[in-house]
Amino acid sequence: MDCPTEEGEIRRALERFSEVRRLHFDLPGRTLGIEAPEASWEPLDAAIRSAGFQTERVAAPPSAQATAQSQQRELWRLVAALVVALLSELIEFFAPDTLPWELLGMGVAAGAIALAGTSVYRKGWSSLRRGQLNINALMAVAVTGAFLIGQWPEAAMVMALYSLAELIEARSVERARNAIAGLLALSPPQAEVRQADGRWALVDAKTVAVGATVRIKPGERFALDGRVTAGHSAADQSPITGESIPVDKGPGDEVFAGTINQHGALEFEVGKPAGDTVLARIIDAVEQAQSKRAPTQRFVDRFASVYTPAVFAIALAVALSGPLLFGWPWLSAVYKALVLLVIACPCALVISTPVTVVSGLAAAARRGILIKGGVYLEEARRLRVLAVDKTGTLTEGKPRLVAQALLPGALAPERVMAIARGLAARSDHPVSKAIAVGLEGPAAPVEAFAAEPGRGVRGQVEGQAYALGNHRWMEERRQCSPELEALMREHEAQGRTVTLLAGAQGVLALFAVADTTKASSREAIQALNALGIGTVMLTGDNPATAQAIAAQVGIGEVRANLLPQDKLEAIEALRARGAVGMVGDGINDGPALSAATIGFGMGGAGSDTAMEAADVIVMNDDLRKLPETVRLSRRTHAVLWQNIALALGIKFVFLLLALFDNATMWMAVFADMGASLLVVFNGLRLLRARAQ
Repeated sequence: MDCPTEEGEIRRALERFSEVRRLHFDLPGRTLGIEAPEASWEPLDAAIRSAGFQTERVAAPPSAQATAQSQQRELWRLVAALVVALLSELIEFFAPDTLPWELLGMGVAAGAIALAGTSVYRKGWSSLRRGQLNINALMAVAVTGAFLIGQWPEAAMVMALYSLAELIEARSVERARNAIAGLLALSPPQAEVRQADGRWALVDAKTVAVGATVRIKPGERFALDGRVTAGHSAADQSPITGESIPVDKGPGDEVFAGTINQHGALEFEVGKPAGDTVLARIIDAVEQAQSKRAPTQRFVDRFASVYTPAVFAIALAVALSGPLLFGWPWLSAVYKALVLLVIACPCALVISTPVTVVSGLAAAARRGILIKGGVYLEEARRLRVLAVDKTGTLTEGKPRLVAQALLPGALAPERVMAIARGLAARSDHPVSKAIAVGLEGPAAPVEAFAAEPGRGVRGQVEGQAYALGNHRWMEERRQCSPELEALMREHEAQGRTVTLLAGAQGVLALFAVADTTKASSREAIQALNALGIGTVMLTGDNPATAQAIAAQVGIGEVRANLLPQDKLEAIEALRARGAVGMVGDGINDGPALSAATIGFGMGGAGSDTAMEAADVIVMNDDLRKLPETVRLSRRTHAVLWQNIALALGIKFVFLLLALFDNATMWMAVFADMGASLLVVFNGLRLLRARAQ
């Protein structure tokens, strides 16, 4: 199995088997993983063999070293074939034109063809038996025809060069795939685990149980996902999330397999088994993405299925009608037809799309963008409107104290803040927690503490009663004034939640809490608008808060007070404008993510929901990755069509040269090889493209 065309043949051979749940092709390793019941293995094996391929069952996919050794042996075999083919050329050129030397030259040429082309002939014959025309069938017919009309040195050289070109293509494809497969090397195979007797021991990471305690030293990679229990350090999370700045880690913080511990020793509790880490799920998702063919790839496969028989028909017409219509010698007409067959090989055309798509997927993964298929990589360029959730997507998703104001009273400012912090610290309400964290200084000791559901909390400090609560409670206590109402309206208009501290003498202080926007949100929205993509906020929050956040980030259209079903209906309505993307991070965004043309999940490194529901995962929760995805999609699409134009353009030029007797089989093979390598290297450029 050497190229995407042959992968397609095997795929078609297995399509009729309903038992097959999943196919995983590894072209460089020449392996195919099939998920199917054991009872169906024999029929599946027979179907692959009937397609012209030899099969060998393996317990596990070959290692990179085994693949490299296999390719090295293959290379030496083809180099030997090339040397033998060159020897046949020398015999033809220098040897006397006598029958013994002629027979010797033919024998040497046949040896070169056998050495290089056994696989080509086997697959080609199988294809012809099934009434199909593929690359191997074209080459088998062309080489055999050239040998029979006396061009045996050229036939030998063409087969050797073709097989060598196939190997070079396979290794080029491997480079693109290795960009993703390299993720496997990010996670170390062993972890230092605390044993029952308290000692530390290196054990296989795959055997470490959930809940075990692992120690990691500075400079080492995390082998598993977990939560820090002891120590302080920073982690380089760029291999997983694409973040360039290390993230501080302390007790309670999450760590991920494949990331790098920076400067301090840490202990963490394992949260997931080795096969379920964020890194493992990224690798699995990208492997599945490679099997989902992009629209352009499907188009090229359909085109090649028509193009190859069409050129075969043209070659046959040239061989038969050339002598009759144009007076060409029969051998000359047949030779031109054989040159056309070599030119017709759609190698460059067929290989151009998978290499480009895999390169694009790998480039995205390196930047912390996990795209679950080539179809989404291509479709992102078509987006016309992007619906964005508010909480946790545009905003941090955590309330923070953003403003505070002291009101006239008898107490000193430091005393007021201490009382507020004392009351807030005793409450579990998110707003109270935000106030407790946001206020600096000591907390006053609180006695007789009690919570008033729907209102706030109350307690006594040094025998004096105080209350920390919402607007409605203060109105019930008759402690609101026109000046205070005006001040509260000013904060509420900005989408803030207002909490008041009051004593027996009146309201002492006002605290405004809000879910703050991410630093990257406004920049991301501006970049999307610059790309011609409109943005709409979809949120379940109240209109005032939604409008305030939208104004901060630059979104002009807001739809608030939405339930999950409402978000789904909004996505359906937005489809009238064109392709729609949905960006969300929670369970309530699931229906809308599924209904959108492309669903973008935020925070894949910490959210199982986002990882499962979305088509594209932004691992580090940075909205700026969205315009980056669109730009990458547009670059990928441009490279795809550049490759198609290059492949077809080069073939068209040589087609004309062949018809006008200015092309040889050698030239045709070099043109095919050159075009294939050209489109492969053009596709690999995506791996070097920098983030913009």
